Amino acid sequence: MESLKSWIKAARLRTLPLAVSGILMGAALSYLDKGFSVTVTVLAIVTALFIQIFSNFANDYGDSQKGTDNQQRVGPKRTVQSGEISPKQMKLGMIVLILLSLATGIWLVAEGTKGLELTTFLLFLSFGIIALIAAFKYTAGRNPYGYAGFGDLAVFLFFGILPVAGTYFLNTHQINPELFLPAVSIGLFSTGVLNLNNMRDIANDRNSGKNTVIVRMGSYKGKIYHSLLILIGMLSTVLFTFVQGKSTLQWLFLLAFPFFINDLIQINKITKPKQFDPFLKKLSLATLLFTVLFGLGILLI
Repeated sequence: MESLKSWIKAARLRTLPLAVSGILMGAALSYLDKGFSVTVTVLAIVTALFIQIFSNFANDYGDSQKGTDNQQRVGPKRTVQSGEISPKQMKLGMIVLILLSLATGIWLVAEGTKGLELTTFLLFLSFGIIALIAAFKYTAGRNPYGYAGFGDLAVFLFFGILPVAGTYFLNTHQINPELFLPAVSIGLFSTGVLNLNNMRDIANDRNSGKNTVIVRMGSYKGKIYHSLLILIGMLSTVLFTFVQGKSTLQWLFLLAFPFFINDLIQINKITKPKQFDPFLKKLSLATLLFTVLFGLGILLI
């Protein structure tokens, strides 16, 4: 039966720190360049959370319709699969999240493009609509791209590049090429979370015809791939700070690196797919910690 607890479960709270991390990174970079807006940043955070929850609802719905969520699945049972929420109720939930995302998203873009041309407003509005479509088409609808192995690229773009660069621009009305280095970090860490999810579910995904990157390359190469995602992500912000750093306090984010390294060591020792599951939450929280420390280092300058 449908319940508040079931809807909270469907929202997948452990994924929400990733949705916030890209926004916070973009906001911190805008503060560094003297263009920070509280209103824009708060609206961006709320909109990102709405879109992420919508994505989780759509993923729950889509995988249940295609049979990927089944008794053989290693990860947590999903709400539509288990019957806690019916497909009709989940559709209604998705509609509510679309409306909420559009309401705050339009407000965000209007606030962030004040004084700019109408084409800029329309461009950013289209980015938001594309994000909603991409969230739905990951596993739902006809020919979902997540089943063709393009989920990693989508996560890199929609959790890293677009939220960081978009939040920065809506705050400052400009683009600084160097900001893409920390944007790459957030994108790669977020892709790492998806990669852990796919390593956990590799057998069931393969049997269900969900050809993720991990299904294509196998678990052994998947661990190497995961290590590269994290290590390059770490290096990217180190390079940014080396080039753009104005104070030693900006290196505060290095305090998050032991968490990344320790988890990498543990992940490379894993022999059973189910053992990957706790590291999804750990990497999500480590990414948020990394972002908060990065922002704090800028605030303390």
